[in-house]
Amino acid sequence: MNELLSVALVCASAILPGNCNRETALDVVIAPAKSPYECLMHAQAMAAGAGLPGGADRYLKIDCERRKVAAAEPRN
Repeated sequence: MNELLSVALVCASAILPGNCNRETALDVVIAPAKSPYECLMHAQAMAAGAGLPGGADRYLKIDCERRKVAAAEPRN
């Protein structure tokens, strides 16, 4: 299983880059990645391929996140 997620966020220019996250973004694209390098390259390619909008009123933020693993429920 891939441990990383490539995340491309489109945020309004009124939002500071430090506050741009999945909850505040206008659009989010996520895909699995195998390495930090692949994560960054994949997110940029996803954003370009999806035609995510940029411009004076919005910007693109690329991020890599560790995949969160949910705890397994105990079996009876």
